[in-house]
Amino acid sequence: MKFALQRRPLGSGRKAVAFVSWSCLLHTTTLAMTVVPKNVVVVGGGVQGTSVAYQLALRTPASTTITILESQQPASAASGKGGGFMARSWGDGSPTQGLHELAFDMYSDLAQTLGCESYRKLPVLSVSPGYNGMKAARKNKDLAKIIPGWLDGTVGRVGSMGGGEDTAQITPQEFVEKMLEHQSRIQVVLGTCWGVETDQGSERGSRKVATVEYNPKENPAEKKLLPADTIIVSAGPWSCAAEDWFHGAVQLPMEGIKSTSIVWKKPEGNDVDATALFCGEDDRFGTHLEVYPRPDGTIYICGIGGSDYVSKEDLKEGAFREICEANELRVAAAKASFQEMSSVYKTSGELDRSQACMRPCPPDAMPYMGSVPGYEGAYINAGHNCWGIAWAPACGKAMAELILDGESRCVNLTPFDPARYTPDAQRGTRGRKQRGNNVGEQW
Repeated sequence: MKFALQRRPLGSGRKAVAFVSWSCLLHTTTLAMTVVPKNVVVVGGGVQGTSVAYQLALRTPASTTITILESQQPASAASGKGGGFMARSWGDGSPTQGLHELAFDMYSDLAQTLGCESYRKLPVLSVSPGYNGMKAARKNKDLAKIIPGWLDGTVGRVGSMGGGEDTAQITPQEFVEKMLEHQSRIQVVLGTCWGVETDQGSERGSRKVATVEYNPKENPAEKKLLPADTIIVSAGPWSCAAEDWFHGAVQLPMEGIKSTSIVWKKPEGNDVDATALFCGEDDRFGTHLEVYPRPDGTIYICGIGGSDYVSKEDLKEGAFREICEANELRVAAAKASFQEMSSVYKTSGELDRSQACMRPCPPDAMPYMGSVPGYEGAYINAGHNCWGIAWAPACGKAMAELILDGESRCVNLTPFDPARYTPDAQRGTRGRKQRGNNVGEQW
């Protein structure tokens, strides 16, 4: 059964798509005639935005221009500082389950296609703070097989969260870079989006995307335009600025969570076994560490605690978009917490770097994925919370299907409607009215 996920304007070149309920056994969906965009602009060069651009490049002719508009550089925010952990079955029973499953399978194939050296499956342990837990854990033959050699300090209870069949990792920055190398027709323009120009749409009161307005990075005072008949806003927490670009046609409540992470260097003369850890709350340090050893021998750690919450108003002003520094107090806490668990890193561990990034959090912790009401060629793909990296390939594929086919067939996007917080009276109603009818307005 296919789900019709977004209703398109009747005059948009696609046939109207009927909505169906989740429990419906029959459906009346009519596949639309494909409308190939001429100029696509993806706002945001992280793993989400690049995945959308990559999937569109796979399915569109060379004549279609695909441009990523990125304020700093590709993978400069969370995608350059995230852990890259993914779990196929950890979304069971929720609307995001399909994203977990599809993306996990796609990563396996894409990593091989793109030549990503950082991708691998790996087992996961749960570890509680405390003492004498390791002795009991090593007596368990199944646990003993996956306990890493560097986990040799004091810990409490140790348990298995998976043997590596449905858990994996990738370094997201490498994945972004490999996608851009593989699809070299994707252009990257460095600059900050500040608006969208539109023309009269095909229906009374509707608008259609015409150009994207931006300030180039090398000269922020200058204003430039990118031709666009299709725009996908995929700029992480800063995507909430699209509320203003589309004049209130969609409301995107968003909060940014700024969190610190650290990366350990590979200890000289020591192997770094591939087992990830999810640690319980450690009241001594205020941490709940997530520990991800990487194929290059480094260890990435997040879950450090002490995150800062950034308001939507500040995000619209670009808070932490250019500079996002680590909280050194939390760096010290994470270092001390991890060294309690590992004498190897306590005696010979050295930090490679400390860093911070932000994740976007809508009120319901669900992403915004779909079209902007009343606008032809305008889409949102943002707000993926802590799973944005893990879901990226599936989100890219789903958005490409929505844009090119009029509906997503691989994932049901209905729960992720970008307009779910927008009052019905505001959806796509920008413009002058004549005798109670929207007649549009040029701007």
